[in-house]
Formats: sequence, structure tokens, C-alpha cells
Amino acid sequence: MAIYAVGDVQGCYAELEQLLALLRFDPASDQLWLVGDLVNRGPDSLAVLRLVKSLGDSAITVLGNHDLHLLAVAAGAAELHRSDTLSEILKAPDCDELLAWLRRQRLLYAQDGFVLVHAGLLPKWSVRQALSLAREVENALRGEDYAVFLARMYGNAPHGWDDGLTGYRRLRVIVNALTRMRICTREGEMEFKFKGEVEHIPAGYLPWFDVPKRASADQTVIFGHWSALGLKNDPHVIALDTGCLWGGPMSAVRLEDRELFQVSCKNPVAKHW
Repeated sequence: MAIYAVGDVQGCYAELEQLLALLRFDPASDQLWLVGDLVNRGPDSLAVLRLVKSLGDSAITVLGNHDLHLLAVAAGAAELHRSDTLSEILKAPDCDELLAWLRRQRLLYAQDGFVLVHAGLLPKWSVRQALSLAREVENALRGEDYAVFLARMYGNAPHGWDDGLTGYRRLRVIVNALTRMRICTREGEMEFKFKGEVEHIPAGYLPWFDVPKRASADQTVIFGHWSALGLKNDPHVIALDTGCLWGGPMSAVRLEDRELFQVSCKNPVAKHW
């Protein structure tokens, strides 16, 4: 069995199909790990959701910020943005089924020394603690009051973790770290405006994965979300958002030997840099 980790898809269905063909992906024997942001901005988010859902246990996906945004819009907890391409999903006859499936997906997954997440882990979080915290959010998403949670998850504060946090403020920090974070201070204070290249990170901040003595550094974290960062295939970090949406390739890494597979973008949405 081969396990392939795939970067942000964001509705780029044609490229995902081409990548699966390149991998010779066999759902009967292989597994696909997706870093989240299955939907939005790209041309065919509906087809992406249907495909990944159809793979059943052969696909493991964590939720990204765009996936959560879709759930929030559908629940009436957020408004569509001008650049969103989610209307086809919301009008689809199987919309309720797809969204119910999406709500049941994880925010964090760990297996055999690998950790799958959309954005990152706060420096003080061990993988074990992060999994426990992720389950708190997953339970909120799967609960009867999930629409209330989705309405309260938005916002940048608190900027860092405190074990004493409770309620929606606690859940918001967990969501922001796992689905939105790119940079933070050495103490784990997050900043959310920055989306650029590493050399332009504002003073006092650094990539979350470069914080010294990061508690999750004993495992390899696989993530996306940061297209300007580009590909990283290091011993303890695999970054897979190579900006397919913006004209870059869609990327996958086979975990057993770290071999890289890429397909070209067919129809870029816009220049990202």
C-alpha cells in the first residue's frame, strides 16, 4: 500500500484527476491524504467533493479554512465573498449529503510518525495535545449546535494558546492554529495578515515550524495553506501548497520514499505573486 499526501486542491478537479492518474492511485490498495481546502476559488469544487467523498476510507482529508467557510455559509453563519466559487455546491441536489460528510472530517490526523493538518501546530503543542484539542472542534462541528459554533469561530483573538481558555474563545484559537496560521512569535503568538514569502516575514515572527524546540518536531508534519512558501520536503516538514490555483503545479508526495509527483495547472485563476 502506498500513501500519497496531496496539497491544496481548492476546486481544481481536472488537475486532481490528472494527478491521481499520474500516481496510478488504486483505492483498493492505496491511501490519499489531503491537506484540506478541497473547495473554493477554483472552477469545480462540487466535483472535487464528490470525488473525495466517493473514495471512502481510501481518502483522509483534514479541514481547511475554505472548507469551514463553506460550512459556515451553508449554515447561515457567514456570507459568500466575491471571489468564492461555492454556489454550485449550495445548489446541488446532493448538497446536504456532501456537507454532512464534510462536517464529519477531521482537523488533524496522525499515523506512523506523520501528522496531517491544513495550516500548522502551535509550538507548545505536542502531537498528542493537538489531537485532543482538534477533537474538541470536531465534536462541535458534529454536534446539534454546529451552526452556533461556525458563527462564533471567526476572529483573530485570542492570538495565542492558554490552557485556561474556555468556550468559543478556546475553540477559535484551535481553529485558527490548525487552519489559518502561517507565522507566529517564539512564544506562539499568531499573526494572520501575512501571506507572502519567508524573506518578507515581519520582524518578531517566524514560520511556525521554525520555532526552536517546537513540541511536535518529533514527527513529520504535512500541511498546505501557504502557497507563497511553496514546496518543502524536509525530514520533519512537508509543505504541499504549491499554488495550483494560481498557476503553480498540484503536488503530491509518496510518504514511504518521499518521491514527489506534480501536474501543471490548466487554467490559473490569477497571478498570486
